Amino acid sequence: MLHYIIQTVAFQFFFLIIYDVFLRKETFFNWNRAYLLVTTILSLVIPFIKISSFKTIISQNYMINLPEVFIGKPTETAISPITLEPTLVVENSFWTWESIIYLGIGIATIVFIYKLIKLLQLLYKNPKERIDNIFIVNLMKSNVAFSFFNYVFLGEQLKKEQRAAVLKHEMVHVKQKHTLDLLFFELLRILFWFNPLIYIYQSKILSLHEFIADDQAVKTQDKSQYYQSLLSQVFETKNISFINPFFKQSLIKKRIVMLSKSKSKRVNLLKYVIIAPVILGMLIYVSCEKEALTDEIGQENLELSQYSYSLKKGEKMVGDKKEIHTKYEDFLKKNKDYVSWTQIDRSNDLVSYSVHHITEKVPENLSKSEVNFPDGSSYTIYINWTNSAKSEVKETEESKRQKEKELLKLKEEYKNALEVPFSIIDEVPLFPGCEGSNKEQKKCMSMNVSKHVNINFNTKLAKELGLKGRQRINVIFKIDKNGDVIDVRSRAKHPGLEAEAIRVINTLPKFKPGIHNGKTVNVPYSLPIIFQVTE
Repeated sequence: MLHYIIQTVAFQFFFLIIYDVFLRKETFFNWNRAYLLVTTILSLVIPFIKISSFKTIISQNYMINLPEVFIGKPTETAISPITLEPTLVVENSFWTWESIIYLGIGIATIVFIYKLIKLLQLLYKNPKERIDNIFIVNLMKSNVAFSFFNYVFLGEQLKKEQRAAVLKHEMVHVKQKHTLDLLFFELLRILFWFNPLIYIYQSKILSLHEFIADDQAVKTQDKSQYYQSLLSQVFETKNISFINPFFKQSLIKKRIVMLSKSKSKRVNLLKYVIIAPVILGMLIYVSCEKEALTDEIGQENLELSQYSYSLKKGEKMVGDKKEIHTKYEDFLKKNKDYVSWTQIDRSNDLVSYSVHHITEKVPENLSKSEVNFPDGSSYTIYINWTNSAKSEVKETEESKRQKEKELLKLKEEYKNALEVPFSIIDEVPLFPGCEGSNKEQKKCMSMNVSKHVNINFNTKLAKELGLKGRQRINVIFKIDKNGDVIDVRSRAKHPGLEAEAIRVINTLPKFKPGIHNGKTVNVPYSLPIIFQVTE
């Protein structure tokens, strides 16, 4: 939710900058009105639009993940994953950021209802007359003038000549349904009360409403008389944000300036074309930002424990576990650099699920399968089909048959699973001197890259930087069409480690470039480096 709010505010900010720089001074008032309404809606909708063809930051078809490189003295004892039973944690503090947002929405709703009640009181307490589909509400002892839907509120103290000018003006608001615009922004003010850009949007749309109404009204009236009706005296103004007030002091000067301006040239309509590349850029960003966040570097920073859960024999997947399972599957479908580890504990009748990055070493008792869905989506799962460890609990023949039946059922679920190949690229880039079969070439490539990093990495850096323990460095680089290493990036807890990793990878020799469909291609690589600092 927070990420969505940040994106929405950022998009609105860009749209408003374009409006103020290029469009605000133009006299295309209806075009500007449409721009403000459309861009507001786009800022709310674009974050949900994911266009798969834009996901070209890193081609998943060509991504190759090299095995971890260990520097220093890595621990040789393999550590089996431990899956904990998910526990519901109750937050005692009321003042979370979500509760503050909901509280603000509640207060904003109350304020809106209060304004609406004040308006309804004016409507029912004052005499009304009907002209066609328009209702004129005569406000007693007042010189206020404003409109709301098909109701035009006119103070009885307005002079006769003023009343006629105001009525023409307010009729434009009614016919063009300006109240709907203001109520739309009023709703956004309730939902996004903390976003100052919504208030700016509403203020600008209110100004445009007045410019539009003034522009139409002076077509049947002398401009100088119209100016006089605006400047004749200081009028009251109802402080209601979703009405169209005629006499609003902060707008009078702007309205007169706009009335006196010459009409903008038609060629200036081309300025609105600038919105097209801006929207395209936003769509590319939201379509690719998932790749940038989860598929490149820094995967270890994701909180993967939120997708872990366990089910006992016969337990139904409901409530919290159903919710976790849904998130678990959605995450695995969208993020191909992550896989599921499924551990069947037959002695305790328990199945545990957890999510891991593909660079993590998979326990030897787990075998690889693919879970496919009718919509074409899938994810990779590692599961212990066979009971590699002997159970210490004595089992009856009945329980053995029952567990064997459950295992067969589980296998049936995944019987059509497809093995995901190491890479679908025809020929991967080769380290100089690597020969043999395709499998041997890949193994040779991994071994030589690992050897090169071990030899060239400055292990004294840890002491210089004051580092201790296990340090993880995630590196991404490309081998281009000429076999050169390019676009090296890294992420680690210390900038010094990042810089050293980039330096070492840049010293790799020239490779034989990768080939796909008979053509040389750029091939991205992901290389995790584990630096074990010795005490």
